[in-house]
Amino acid sequence: MSLEMLEQLEAKVQMAIDTISILQMEIDELKEQNSQLSMEAQELRSGREGLNEENEKLRQDHNAWQERVRTLLGKMEHVE
Repeated sequence: MSLEMLEQLEAKVQMAIDTISILQMEIDELKEQNSQLSMEAQELRSGREGLNEENEKLRQDHNAWQERVRTLLGKMEHVE
């Protein structure tokens, strides 16, 4: 091999190393973003579960109030 060919090979190897380094940094950034998004998704799931529980409690309260009103209306009808 000539010196020129070795220099070209060295340049190509260096370019490959640089590209690999850049890609590795991008992978690390994407892993960090993925981790953050996973945490956000978990927080949103927890929030949704809390809202579902609160919604169910409010439905039960609403049903209880409706039953009380029906009972009172029934008592009023018996009084008349």
